Amino acid sequence: MLILLPPSETKRSGGTDAPMTAQEWAHPGLTPQRTAVAGALVALSADPERAAKVLGLGPRQLDDIRRNAELATAATMPAVDRYTGVLFDALGATTLSAAARRWLAAHVHIHSAPFGPVAALDPIPAYRLGAAVSLPGLPSSKRVWADAVSRALAEAAPDFLLDLRSQAYVALGPIPAGVPSAYVRVVSEGADGVARALNHFNKRTKGELVRDLAEARPRIRSRAGFLSWAAEAGWDARDDPSGGILLVARAAAD
Repeated sequence: MLILLPPSETKRSGGTDAPMTAQEWAHPGLTPQRTAVAGALVALSADPERAAKVLGLGPRQLDDIRRNAELATAATMPAVDRYTGVLFDALGATTLSAAARRWLAAHVHIHSAPFGPVAALDPIPAYRLGAAVSLPGLPSSKRVWADAVSRALAEAAPDFLLDLRSQAYVALGPIPAGVPSAYVRVVSEGADGVARALNHFNKRTKGELVRDLAEARPRIRSRAGFLSWAAEAGWDARDDPSGGILLVARAAAD
């Protein structure tokens, strides 16, 4: 099984690993896109005023332009440790055992805006770039990434792909036909039995799910296998009429 996670806008600074080597990350076929986007982001950051406008940054976020300017030479850290925020705080990767982190490395990819999908332990620098931002000198982010990421996912040939991304990142790499997959929607279920979409707790629930998976390290090779594991692990996961999977947030997240 391969799990696709969205990134987070917030990230830890610094790192202790060497500067990025994109060709050594998961999906090395994406190196041309990664190089082009990283180069455009560095070039844009040479003009802080323009960069702030293109990236939609306010006065308190201007330090992110410096991060982007240093993208090629900055220290790195594992992607799953770089990201912070609700989902990644709930996942708590830094508190997992070595075995659980190895499971993340093998089964979890995080879909970033400047690098495409990277494996959980691929070392990446801090950056600021949203999925919808189109950089000067490049086509739209969708045109840069969508076809290339879809090809990369097809080449990875997972037995089953569990898509936990937001729709903005799905657009940057649709799951190709022929790859068994399911898109997950997190919902809450009221006393009336009606399932309702969540916002904040959507991210928290996804982080908790991935943590449980990393700790259990199951061998899941199909949609049915995931649903069976989820039931045994105390998760309420069910078929979505739209064709995906509905994941009901646990009571603690309500």
